[in-house]
Amino acid sequence: MKKYIFYALLALPLIIVSCSKDEDDTPEPVNEEEVITTMTVTLTPKEGSGTITLQTKDLDGDGPNTPEVSVSGSLQNGVFYTGSVVFLNETETPAENITEEVEEEADEHQFFVTPGGGIADIIGIEYLNNDSNGYPLGTQFELNTRGAGNGTLTFTLRHEPKKPNTGPSDAGGETDIEASFNVTIE
Repeated sequence: MKKYIFYALLALPLIIVSCSKDEDDTPEPVNEEEVITTMTVTLTPKEGSGTITLQTKDLDGDGPNTPEVSVSGSLQNGVFYTGSVVFLNETETPAENITEEVEEEADEHQFFVTPGGGIADIIGIEYLNNDSNGYPLGTQFELNTRGAGNGTLTFTLRHEPKKPNTGPSDAGGETDIEASFNVTIE
């Protein structure tokens, strides 16, 4: 009998600890990252014609297939382009437009346009839409070309970045989607 009492006394602290309610253990609601399979960036010249579309589509996510990447044409030197982006989740039918959610949660997102290679110094970027604190959201932007060359345009959507920042390198947060496109400015 003493043996059973001894075991019961040993188990008592475990029962008390496991049954106690600790209010600090309440999990915070999680705002999950968006599923984005397709990103389409449209660059429309402010004057003239020649809209350029850059698109990446990765319907199997981290699967074995590489993303389909396309650029519809070359940019023109000395032109101001109005840029916009559309994010889609095409794993759902019909495809879900994630752009609306990103813009509604502007304080928790930032879209970056980063020129690289031979065009890094000849492209200017100005973000046209902001979050509620006045920091750039970037899903609407202006791009101007100031020379000819070849290089890349990298588009990055960050979830919960640090704001303000100087770009993707110090923004932190999680990358929802990122794609680089080889572009030519003629």
